[in-house]
Amino acid sequence: MSSASIKKTTCDVTPERSQEKGELDAETARVRGRDSPEGRDYFDGGAYSEDKGRKSHQKELDGDTAINDGTGDGGASGDMAEGVESFEEMGLRDKLLRGIFAFGFETPSVIQQRAIGPCIQGRDVIAQAQSGTGKTATFSIAILQCVDVDVPATQAIVLSPTRELAQQSYRCLLALGDYMDVETVAVVGGNRVSDDVMRLKQRPAHVIVGTPGRIMHLMRNNVLDVGQVRMFVLDEADEMLSQGFKDQIYDIFRHLDQDVQVLLLSATLPTEVLDATGQFMRQPVRILVQREQLTLAGIRQFYVQCEREEWKLETLCDLYSSVCVNQAVIFCNSRRRVETLERQMNERDFTVSAIHGELGHTEREVIMREFRTGSSRVLITTNLLARGIDVQQVSLVINFDLPFDRESYIHRIGRSGRFGRKGVAINFITTRDEGRLRDLEQFYNTEVHELPADIARYLA
Repeated sequence: MSSASIKKTTCDVTPERSQEKGELDAETARVRGRDSPEGRDYFDGGAYSEDKGRKSHQKELDGDTAINDGTGDGGASGDMAEGVESFEEMGLRDKLLRGIFAFGFETPSVIQQRAIGPCIQGRDVIAQAQSGTGKTATFSIAILQCVDVDVPATQAIVLSPTRELAQQSYRCLLALGDYMDVETVAVVGGNRVSDDVMRLKQRPAHVIVGTPGRIMHLMRNNVLDVGQVRMFVLDEADEMLSQGFKDQIYDIFRHLDQDVQVLLLSATLPTEVLDATGQFMRQPVRILVQREQLTLAGIRQFYVQCEREEWKLETLCDLYSSVCVNQAVIFCNSRRRVETLERQMNERDFTVSAIHGELGHTEREVIMREFRTGSSRVLITTNLLARGIDVQQVSLVINFDLPFDRESYIHRIGRSGRFGRKGVAINFITTRDEGRLRDLEQFYNTEVHELPADIARYLA
């Protein structure tokens, strides 16, 4: 569909993440007792095929969600399989329940029903669920339930791949624990190390949320004592165990107690990541969904055939002159592309903001705060914001550039339609992108339709 064919409607609006995959060293494998294949047979017998350098697991799972308790039979027993349908039935602390309800939760989502129980029972957990279904609150509730506030020591560490995601997890922990005496601290790159050192020396935090580099730095300098850490959370686990962070994660893990509980959460968990977990997790409870369910049923997916790269800008301007959108995120594949598009949109009198990894920490915080509060309505970004960032008002995601990998596509479109809300994802494609779009449709067993002339009705 060309830009010229977009039917205009009347609405005044001002448009807005080293090395090759390796195994954990022998010492850590021995400490965690992972020399045997126990807990991994859930994936045995599946057919694997090389596809563009990545392994794609071809064994289909039965049912909506597969839960495995590590026994090898592919099942689990009792409430662990069925889930708990209310927060009150989970046996949570009264003050934690108050925080949950004050936060706005009424009933737990499916992932919360099924994962919170195993987490607070001390089990290692691998939880995969669609974007926007409450994974951050899942591990936050488990941490707040298990922390002993009378012990002035760090008892849980949450690792996130980006500063923004770490800050979001930090805010979630603060909000849910508002009526509790749990001390939570965020340590991320971009802030002064001296500030983090002073804060942790003055008063140990029960929960530390941060990025791998900063946490490793504080550990090596004996500022962060991990001797009593009992919970270790990897948010966006596929990204954390990828080539860029894997060595740092393993370095941190070697400093932790052998009995530490490990929680892994993500919307996508490729087979190579699941294989790696066998090196440091003990018979984990696996809560996994079929890949064809990851396209998020509440999100309408469309494409616009722009034919040539240089026609994308006019198509975007035409689209934003045609529809009324509360807030939107536009994804590009590079920092330079983000900066260029921001400049071009501003030159055409469209008010937009832009954020990418090269911006300073303070500037990124200001931009995100403005977007969260609605001061900024259109945000142009790289994959920096593709994971976990939760802005409830986002109803539209535009892939100005189609992502290079399948996992990023799911994370990107998941920025709209948060927690069961309806959303729209529009992909701008050229002739050379058609094969990648067809690959996404086939891989996730979904359909991406041509953008209709009456797109405004899907955004109402």
